[in-house]
This record gives sequence, structure tokens and C-alpha cells, in this order.
Amino acid sequence: ASAAPEQPEAAISADDTTGGTPGGRLLKGRYQLVSEIARGGVGTVWRAVDLVIDREVAVKELRIPADMGRNERESLLRRTTREARVAGRLTHPSLVTVLDVVDEDDRPWIVMELVEASTLEELVALGGPLPYQRVAEIGLQLIDALKVAHNEGIVHRDVKPENVMISAEGRVVLTDFGLAAWNGESALSSSGRIIGSPAYISPERAKAGPLGPETDLWSLGATLYTAVQGHPPYDRKGYIKILRQAELDEPEEATNAGPLAPVLAGLLKVEPSERLTAENATKMLRIAALAPWAPETDERTAEQSSAPAEPRPAGPKDGDAQDGEHESA
Repeated sequence: ASAAPEQPEAAISADDTTGGTPGGRLLKGRYQLVSEIARGGVGTVWRAVDLVIDREVAVKELRIPADMGRNERESLLRRTTREARVAGRLTHPSLVTVLDVVDEDDRPWIVMELVEASTLEELVALGGPLPYQRVAEIGLQLIDALKVAHNEGIVHRDVKPENVMISAEGRVVLTDFGLAAWNGESALSSSGRIIGSPAYISPERAKAGPLGPETDLWSLGATLYTAVQGHPPYDRKGYIKILRQAELDEPEEATNAGPLAPVLAGLLKVEPSERLTAENATKMLRIAALAPWAPETDERTAEQSSAPAEPRPAGPKDGDAQDGEHESA
């Protein structure tokens, strides 16, 4: 399963990166770094101020370990550049807006809007499963954002609770296009590996075939399943089967999902051709979102869903550092 998010550290040591970055650094005479707010294996997200328009922004710094090989370094630089380009061409309230890309110290720094929010993963870990109506509302915002990406020929490839940010005002934001691919590209990375969180990798991704929107819809289903049930649709044995391309049964029904259960089952079909389309899933999510509150869960889940974890800015993160790569079978 995906590792828990790494906690921010107080400062960055210049010894373990190429070009250590103390708080207070000024990028290109415009972006003043203020404080570190998140750190992954090869990336750090900073709170910063755009001095030209006097606005807070988030800046993702790519940190390259000194012992990283040339090929790995070039692959990381390509991936970060792709992340910025892909996210920069998409506009939607549920997608983080990329504002600028600064080239300094021979590496890109991604400047994006600062969204104070908690991850869906954090909310579920803190308060347990969310009410199915709230999960349906989250799904509606996410599927609308995915439609925008899919219409541009982009497959996200890393939809999961850790990459879904939810603000105190209810805004839902899908982050991290670092693994995004163009529609029809292979599921494998250039190194021949599958990258991502095993519990949210669709069955077809392990088969190294071309990817399409159906891949993201399965991962969306798994994400919403986790939100309403408190755990992914498959346990460790299940996702090992996925990675090994073994025969896979449909996941167990989401018992907490009420009217949301049919849409989850439809999104989580093992065969991509049998899955719900985005349009049909949207209609079913609207029905679930308007369903009456379940009396047995009303008080408890309503209180949990309104108590967010400590907010942190939304923005592209380092998926490799937390999820690792998985050999294809």
C-alpha cells in the first residue's frame, strides 16, 4: 500500500541535495521563499510570496540527490517539466493552477496557486469513513476535473486519496500530474516499471497496454471506495494479483455506500470496456449526492467530515518517493 505522507522537516540540509535551499531565498527576483510546508524524496514544496503582485503562492523545488545517476537525473528533470506543462494547460476549479516555471540551478521550480487544504487520505485517517453523500459530492468535482484532462488527451495515472485535497470551504482539488501520460501511451515508465500506489493502480496498468480515461475512472472508483469504507477495494493479496496480472475477482460491495454502491461497482469493473463512462458515472453520483442522510451514520459521520486535518497547500508532489516503482510481470 502507499506509504503515509512524509512530514515536513524544519529545514533542508545542503549536504543531501544539489543546491540546498534555505528559507528566504529569492527566485528570479520575484518569488520569495518563506517556509517549508511539505517534503518528499526528491521534492520540497515551499510557501512563498510573489513580490510583483504581493500574493502567496506555493513553489515546488526539485531536489536532486548528489549520488543520483545521470540517467535517473535526466528522467526526473523530464518528469518534472512534463508535470508543469501538463498541469499548466488545464484550467478547472478542481485542478491546481500552475502560474510559472522558473529555471534556476539547472532545475525547474514550479510556481502554483496556494490552496490551504487537507488530503482526503488525512481526513479519512483522522475521522474515519465519510458519509456517502459527501463522497458523492467529492466524486462529482473530481470526475469533472478528469473530464477536462481527458478531453485534452491526458491520463492522470495517479488518482488516489493522497492526491485529493479538500479545503475547509469544500473545494476539492486533484493534484500531482507527475505521472500523467498522453492517451494511448504505455502503462510502463521508460525504465519498464509501473509507478504508483499499488492499491490504486487499475488492473490494465499492470499489462503494459495503452492507457485511456478508463484507467483514471478505476482509480477514482478506488479512491471514493476508500473514502466511504475507510480502506481500498482490494487488500494486499488483491493488488499483488493486479501487479502480477493474475485473474482478479470484482471487489466486495461497499457496505457503507448506500446509493453510491452501484457507481463504485461500475467504476471498479476489472474489464475496462465494462466500466461506467464518465457521463453515466456523473449522473449516478448526482443521485447519490441528493439521497437522504442515513440515520445510523448521520451524527457521527457529519461531525467527522466537518473536522479537517491540519491544512497544507495543494500542489504537485513527488509520487515516486512515497509510492516507489513496481516491476511489471
